[in-house]
Amino acid sequence: MLNYDKLANLEAEFDELKHQLADTSILNDNQRYKQLTRRFRELQTIIDAWHLLRDLMRQLEDAKAMQQDGLDEDMTALISHEIETLSDKIDQGEEDLRELLIPSDPNEIKNAIVEIRAGTGGEEAALFVAELYRMYSYYAEKKGWKLQFIDSNPTGLGGFKEIIFQLNGDGVYGLMRFESGVHRVQRIPVTESGGRIHTSAVSVAVLPEAEDIDLEINDNDLRIDVYRSSGHGGQSVNTTDSAVRITHLPSGIVVTCQDEKSQIKNKAKALSVLRSRLLDLEISKQEQEIARQRKAQVSTGDRSAKIRTYNYPQSRVTDHRIILTSYNLEAFLAGEIDDFVQALRSAWRNEAADG
Repeated sequence: MLNYDKLANLEAEFDELKHQLADTSILNDNQRYKQLTRRFRELQTIIDAWHLLRDLMRQLEDAKAMQQDGLDEDMTALISHEIETLSDKIDQGEEDLRELLIPSDPNEIKNAIVEIRAGTGGEEAALFVAELYRMYSYYAEKKGWKLQFIDSNPTGLGGFKEIIFQLNGDGVYGLMRFESGVHRVQRIPVTESGGRIHTSAVSVAVLPEAEDIDLEINDNDLRIDVYRSSGHGGQSVNTTDSAVRITHLPSGIVVTCQDEKSQIKNKAKALSVLRSRLLDLEISKQEQEIARQRKAQVSTGDRSAKIRTYNYPQSRVTDHRIILTSYNLEAFLAGEIDDFVQALRSAWRNEAADG
């Protein structure tokens, strides 16, 4: 059953937002303007769906009224078919609107910063970090997102102890958030001469890109160090102090960036990652509070939870949160992960609706 009082209130809020955005003075306050336009876009989708549903309801009332007018047999059959069609459209419209009325997460529409780190398994885990990075790169390309490399710690065999990058596009975090957690791989490592299957683990953290309106960082809380960037094995790749290390003193979070030749660009990237990690801390606190009130069916905040297993001998990938399995691991690693992402998103929205 739709909450019509809530819809009326949202429609009134939407009209008020239109009035505020028409005021040119709001353009002088950039943060306020961003907040209002973001909320306006959220409400516009709901209001458009509500207006469409309301129009269908009026059409249904008119069709039922015509049915009472003593029409001939052919016209009566035609009107009956129209009523049936309109009723189906209304049922679907109500279902779509109920989903839209689920409280939205303002972070869903944001870009995402992805951090992949090797866990148990040494060099084999580091190699899998590189494979997951390629998988997300392919997925980003398919979605039309832009990938921006931030930092990495490579190993001798082509793997990474860690790699950090940003994905920019429409609603990136809303989809990528479900990749957070521990990814387990089962296969025969290239370093194994005996042909035995090893199990390694890699952790993935997906953070919403923080904006100025999300949180403020006090400059006095930061320690910024600069140094010369270097390549693998200590080989110098820059003769100036362009690499940047930022330490957030209250939380102890340390972020480094040496991808750019410009110290200013590296500092900007490092600050972006720092803001996102701090925002993720706040989100985790909120999730923990919610988890105390109701048991989560799909966990996106617990970084220690094993969420997925990649089994190479069986060409199998299994997501343990929704018990979904595919036996086409090659395609999955080539970026064909959208079926899993959408299923996880659907489970999360159902949980939100029930909660």
